Amino acid sequence: MPRLRPARSRLRRVLSLFALLSAVALYMSLSACRTVPYPQSPQFADDAFRNPVTPKQPGWREMAALTWRFMFDKPKDTVPDVALPVRSIAREELDAATDGTLYRLGHSTVLIKLEGGWWLTDPVFSERASPVQWAGPKRFHAPALALADLPPITGVILSHDHYDHLDKAAIRALADRVQHFYAPLGVGDLLVEWGVPRNRVSQFDWWQSVQVGNVRLTATPAQHFSGRAPFQNNPTLWASWVFQAPDLSLFFSGDSGYFSGFREIGERFGPFDLTLVECGAYDAQWEGVHMLPAQSVQAHRDLRGRWMLPIHNGTFDLAFHAWHAPLEAVSAEAQRQGVALSTPMIGQAVDAREPQAFTAWWRQPR
Repeated sequence: MPRLRPARSRLRRVLSLFALLSAVALYMSLSACRTVPYPQSPQFADDAFRNPVTPKQPGWREMAALTWRFMFDKPKDTVPDVALPVRSIAREELDAATDGTLYRLGHSTVLIKLEGGWWLTDPVFSERASPVQWAGPKRFHAPALALADLPPITGVILSHDHYDHLDKAAIRALADRVQHFYAPLGVGDLLVEWGVPRNRVSQFDWWQSVQVGNVRLTATPAQHFSGRAPFQNNPTLWASWVFQAPDLSLFFSGDSGYFSGFREIGERFGPFDLTLVECGAYDAQWEGVHMLPAQSVQAHRDLRGRWMLPIHNGTFDLAFHAWHAPLEAVSAEAQRQGVALSTPMIGQAVDAREPQAFTAWWRQPR
């Protein structure tokens, strides 16, 4: 009987893949009729958003091979064997937090206090980054703070529509609890469809800004793509974001391949006290849309950042590298290039004005 276990496991994966693809196909059929043109945007042409330079991405054959490998031939260590250390955040701590305090809650979800208000990037709290909660990439750890325990949120900042950044359940739960949602073009339309009042949603093209009290937000370019179902051709825009307070400047990358836009953002808005730059879910086959660790460090340098905090790692299994590889690689690269790197444990407080390096928490027994 033990010999049958691998076959049974493989059968379960095949059935799960079939069911997941069926669910995605249904979602796609329901979404296909919604086509919103954005003729005013230089990024929109031929019924789709586009990058200034088209990044290299896997073709259909490569994607089929990658999907098969992802389902049935994953390397070891893409998922941790033991529970990851997560620091729970007490409400009393949040109430006492000073401006410039931030917490990484998981993946690219960061809670930031600026000018007396709390801001939340790409809130993902669901168990899986998937259109369904019975299949798809599963969290390595619970969020450092439950949705119900979040403080009053001044603004939610969204980078793009992929499932590991745009969590429908979280958006619905936050719809009446957040003062305002800030999203790239097209992403805001999804929020309204999901029940967020339209007057609480603002959509931005690249380089567009808004002043919120003493905080200025600017949507800036990224090199990525969009779509929540197969065959969707970039129906919504993707963006990075700049936060500017009177005495603090932050950058949030969202998802992006390495491109010349980082240097332009740095020239326009830098230097930054802290950059939140993606480093994870990368592979040489798709580096055009997700940076390799050395590219993440170079992006930080192009942005003219003082400290770098790598995000987009340690929460979901989205590539073929070991779960801890992004933090190991970016730490080595930052040291090589002389970059100040902050790697807090999930839930650990960071002072964006005076960050610290923290210990290599991912090196615990695994």
